[in-house]
Amino acid sequence: MVGQDTVALLKRVTIFANVEEQALRELAALVITKDYPKETLVFGQDDPGDSMFVIASGQVKVVLYGENGKEITLTFFRAGDIFGEMALLDDKPRSANVLTTEPSQLLILKREAFIEHLKRCPATAIEVLAVLCQRLRKADEVIGNLALLDVFGRVARVLMDLAKSDGETIDEGVLIRKRPTQQDIASMVNSSRETVSRVLSEFQRRGLLLMDGKKVVLRPQFYDQLG
Repeated sequence: MVGQDTVALLKRVTIFANVEEQALRELAALVITKDYPKETLVFGQDDPGDSMFVIASGQVKVVLYGENGKEITLTFFRAGDIFGEMALLDDKPRSANVLTTEPSQLLILKREAFIEHLKRCPATAIEVLAVLCQRLRKADEVIGNLALLDVFGRVARVLMDLAKSDGETIDEGVLIRKRPTQQDIASMVNSSRETVSRVLSEFQRRGLLLMDGKKVVLRPQFYDQLG
């Protein structure tokens, strides 16, 4: 993806929403495009933080690993999202691991180019701060959920967050077209895949949701009982 396609993608990224066309063109000229197969490590925790990434297509997940090797999924990013920006600003190593969950095309922007862009376009810096604040609030919410909710509540919260970010309202309720795998959900709620499977089956038995492969529909009563 080069030229006008890259400019068009950058326009859809929140932090570049207020950047003028010429500045976007200059920025696009500095972007490196790279394709990653499914289940590929983009960068690891403690790697040097020398680049920011924009997802042109595909999806990645952000994970940590416990001392016993257990994977903890922090979040997912999709087309149009950015990640890796924090290390550019504080010049520290990466704070987590990022892996692709499907074939993905990423736009890579090196630190020097991004810092120069911030100097020319202070509005982008304000947008970056807003993104960081949103992610901090989200992290606080996740920590609170893990501490205060049982596994049914934690799974319900993950599904509602997915519905909010990627859901589509249909006659039956809110459709989530691409839910994470049961193992990914288990990693997000600090539980086992078997427990998540039982929770989802119980939600379905109660008529709170409908499942068809990776598609999930949250029925209105899901929000009435669990919202």
